[in-house]
Amino acid sequence: MTSERSYHHGDLRRAVLAAALDVIRTDGPDALSLRDLARRAGVSHAAPAHHFKDRTGLLTAVAAEGYTLFADALADAPGLRERGVAYVRFASGHPAHFQVMFRPELLRVDDPALLAAKARATEELRAGIGELPHSGRGRDARLAGIAAWSLAHGFATLLLSGNLDEPVGGRDPGEVFHQLTGFLFSGPAPLDGPTTPGSS
Repeated sequence: MTSERSYHHGDLRRAVLAAALDVIRTDGPDALSLRDLARRAGVSHAAPAHHFKDRTGLLTAVAAEGYTLFADALADAPGLRERGVAYVRFASGHPAHFQVMFRPELLRVDDPALLAAKARATEELRAGIGELPHSGRGRDARLAGIAAWSLAHGFATLLLSGNLDEPVGGRDPGEVFHQLTGFLFSGPAPLDGPTTPGSS
């Protein structure tokens, strides 16, 4: 186990976050305990509370980090269909973040860092909605975005819960999703990118 004195400045915070992500990935967010995380990270019992205050603060930090990574992934996607693929690949590559990001009951929803990261991700997701045929503006565009979000998020959720193990097999989930959108929609811009994540 690593000594607490090995961590300086931001390293201790990172160590606790990394331990939290391991627990969430294997056992889900409900299994988190600050005392257990301190043991896993090799730090004092008080260290997680010093950086995150409480369990809700820690989960909020996980979600904020997730939205930041999510926005980065989406920013590299050139079009709406590609944003849907990026959505699925983010979920499969960051399953612990994904489990927490869309659970507002676990989070401090007014946290400034979370709000900023979520707003950036939302803008990246909205960027391709105008490519949809007949999406127009206002209500139609919003509904088109919700339809697109539902497809990408539903696929990602089914994937992480093990419900797509057989049809996906050993293939890249993003490529499978890309193929799926081609089956369901005609035209250059199938629905696969949402508008406002984490909101109803």
